[in-house]
Amino acid sequence: MTHSVERSHVELTEPPATAVAQQTPTTAPDRPGSWWRQRYFWLVLLLGLVVFNLIYALPRYLSLDPSQSRSGLDPSVPAQFGLLVAHVVTGNVAMVTVLLQLWSWLRRKHPRVHRASGRVYILAGALPAAGLGLFALIPLRPNHAGSVGLGVMGVLWIVTTLVGWQMARRHRYAEHRRWMLYSFALALGTSWGRIIVVVLTVFPGLPVNFGVLVEVNNWLGWMVNLLIAHLWIESRASRSSKAGGEVVTYASPVR
Repeated sequence: MTHSVERSHVELTEPPATAVAQQTPTTAPDRPGSWWRQRYFWLVLLLGLVVFNLIYALPRYLSLDPSQSRSGLDPSVPAQFGLLVAHVVTGNVAMVTVLLQLWSWLRRKHPRVHRASGRVYILAGALPAAGLGLFALIPLRPNHAGSVGLGVMGVLWIVTTLVGWQMARRHRYAEHRRWMLYSFALALGTSWGRIIVVVLTVFPGLPVNFGVLVEVNNWLGWMVNLLIAHLWIESRASRSSKAGGEVVTYASPVR
C-alpha cells in the first residue's frame, strides 16, 4: 500500500527543502466503518459548532448594546463590556481559523493561505481571546461563578498555542501538529457547554441549579474536547503502528 507524504496541519513557517523534521510513521487509511475517524465527519461537526457560536453569541455583542450581553456586567466597571466584545470577536476569529486550519483541501492546494490563517489564529484569535478572558474578564465575573474552570482553560489554551508555535519554528512538525490540535480543542472549549445550556433551558421544568449549570458550562466543554482530541491522535498513531507505516520526512496529516 502506498502512503502519501503531506505536511502537518498548521505550518506557520515553510520548512527548507533540505530540512528533515522529526520522523513519524504515516497514518493508515480510514476503514469504511470507522465513521468517527473520518476527517470530514469532524470537519462537518466543527462547522456546525462554529456556525452555532456565530449565531448564538456574536450578533448580540456586535450590536454594542450592553443590555444584549449574555454575561453579567458590573455597572461600576464601564470598560467591562468593551473587553467582553473584544473577547467575543477574537474568540470567533479563533474558531473560524480553526476551521480553515483543519480543511485539508485548503492546506494542500493553498499552503500560503493555510499558513497565513495559522498566524491569524495565534495572533488575532487564540492569544488575545485567552488573555482577555484570563486577565481581564474572569476577575470581573459576578461572584466568580465558574471562574476556576474558565481560568484553567485559558491557561491551557495559551500554553498549548505557544508550545505548538515554537515546535513549528523549530521544524518539529509532528509535535507542532499534536500541540496545535490540543489548542484547537481548547478554542472550542465553551461550545459544548453552551449547547448543553441551551438544551436545558429549552425545558424550563427541569430541576437544574443555575450554579451547577454555570460550572458544567465552564468545565465540561473543554475537558470533553481535549479528551476527544487526545484519543483521536493516539488512535491514529496506534493504527499507523499496527499497519507498519513507512517513515516519512514530515508529519502526516489527520485524514
